[in-house]
Amino acid sequence: MPFDGKTILITGGTGSFGQHFVKATLARYRPKAIRIFSRDELKQHEMREALQDDRLRFFIGDIRDKERLSRALRGTHIVVHAAALKQIPACEYNPFEAVQTNILGAQNLINATIDEGIERVLALSTDKAVNPVNLYGATKLCADKLFIQGNSYTGAGPTKFACVRYGNVLGSRGSVIPLFREQRKSGIVTMTDRRMTRFWITLNQAVDFVTHSIERMQGGEIFVPKIPSMALLDLVQAIAPDCQIRETGIRPGEKLHEVLLTEDDARHTLEFDDCFLIEPEFPWWGGSRWMGGKPLPEGFSYRSDNNTQWLTIEALVRLI
Repeated sequence: MPFDGKTILITGGTGSFGQHFVKATLARYRPKAIRIFSRDELKQHEMREALQDDRLRFFIGDIRDKERLSRALRGTHIVVHAAALKQIPACEYNPFEAVQTNILGAQNLINATIDEGIERVLALSTDKAVNPVNLYGATKLCADKLFIQGNSYTGAGPTKFACVRYGNVLGSRGSVIPLFREQRKSGIVTMTDRRMTRFWITLNQAVDFVTHSIERMQGGEIFVPKIPSMALLDLVQAIAPDCQIRETGIRPGEKLHEVLLTEDDARHTLEFDDCFLIEPEFPWWGGSRWMGGKPLPEGFSYRSDNNTQWLTIEALVRLI
């Protein structure tokens, strides 16, 4: 078991993913301790009261503060990095803050985990980091590069870094689903463009994929799960089938379709039953670290509009 007897720290641990990850890990494994590192004392208090588990440790802190990070990391074995500023409009309006948290915070975590000799660090990424058209995506792309290249800084140390990259999370805070549910009370739902498609993953799937990726990572990989796409129009039909749709036009920094794997990525990617694995382009990586994966065909890309898996309206209704 990947977490039995281990001390785990999760940054952004009071977020949607963090809370779900902590609950699942406590239920399935026997960790020595789980440290929740986040800025919000109220959310930490609510989480402590809800879970009532003496294996939990709560650290108030910001990933911008390397000294505080180092203190929280001491004695930790595994780190899951889920802290980020991720609201696209907020990042566009507060660009310096987005850079401080998503890029410089990532740098702080990389340096601190190497200094503390942490065994494994897995960072959560996003489809917005692929061919980014907004600042949030650009900062996450930069963070991805930092984590992957962080493996070059470890030297003889034990620390390994990897990333997981997936799409929109059903039911997470900031998801469009709560917005549509609220709007249906008025009988009018707003949509930017009827042609829009997105990748979707549930919180359970995200937690399972992150756990599996931590278990098998060797350092330097980006793990991309095979997940379904859905047309935004079908999403509206599932949540507010009787409502009028008002099309508002694509917003600045928004794409019509999202991409999880580009043609350039595909040249050094292996396909497995459950995921795509983007191998790092390190000169020392070699070609035999991952067995059982098959190379992708020339020109392959993994986009929300060319996906072979599609989430139906009926399936989404069951999920939500």
